Amino acid sequence: MNAVNFGHTAHGAMPLVNGLSVDVEDWFQVGAFEDVIERDQWSGLDDRVDRNVRQILDLFDAAAARATFFTLGWVAQRHGPLLLEIARRGHEIASHGWDHQRVFRMNPASFAADIARTRKVLEDASGTSVIGYRAPSFSIDARTPWAHQVLAEEGYSYSSSVAPVVHDHYGWPEASRFAFKPVEGSNFIELPVTTAIFRGKRLAAGGGGFFRVLPYAFSRWAIRQVNRTDRRPAVFYFHPWEIDPGQPRVAGAPLRSRLRHYTNLERMSGKLEHLVRDFHWGRMDGVAKRENLRLRLERAVQG
Repeated sequence: MNAVNFGHTAHGAMPLVNGLSVDVEDWFQVGAFEDVIERDQWSGLDDRVDRNVRQILDLFDAAAARATFFTLGWVAQRHGPLLLEIARRGHEIASHGWDHQRVFRMNPASFAADIARTRKVLEDASGTSVIGYRAPSFSIDARTPWAHQVLAEEGYSYSSSVAPVVHDHYGWPEASRFAFKPVEGSNFIELPVTTAIFRGKRLAAGGGGFFRVLPYAFSRWAIRQVNRTDRRPAVFYFHPWEIDPGQPRVAGAPLRSRLRHYTNLERMSGKLEHLVRDFHWGRMDGVAKRENLRLRLERAVQG
């Protein structure tokens, strides 16, 4: 049976609105450096997130694009005015957890405490409701079957925490490529980061280091495949530090981590300008709402 089709571009119909997102963390908080930079060192390091996020806000304004900023509680606690500015410009504030602790290193109780603490700080700082969550390093996977249930119980409406690919740092390759309902009897929805299909294999195509390292033509092809062939919205993400070639270098990190982190930083802003103009972008809460409706309608049609 054909899927219910929302927003295809044929005959002048409204184009699909893709989900644009920013994972708000600073250069020293990334998973690649977690074994090199201790959390108790963070407060003494060069804080560059405020300037980088404001540059991103200007880039989005120029393209009339709206996005979701998945923000660490640690960052929000120190940059309240930045959170207010993000919300003032029409973007969504969502949770990225407190201090980039991976979900599979927590248990249900500590995870619930982490997301509750983060949500309060984000809402107090921004003056907006927080209903979305993204796990640090896409760390909701087959090891954490309880995580979606905890998010639903804590009042979150959606998550974008699953990378349905094989990767050495993260990944849940058995998961659906597109929106799914992980909690029985709940409206809670998961929006996996985008993948494309090439010769029967899934390829990571939702942003981050893949977007920086690979030619822009690959990302354009992948998003067009998802929009035109699969008739689904893409979910794209990046980080503020990725537009900052002047950030400090972490000499003690493994070579692979340094290559992933620093490659093509100087090209990222230009590639993003192409991306936000080539496709239609919106907030993740809007994507969640539309995909929830799609799933309900498909279930009704099949029922």
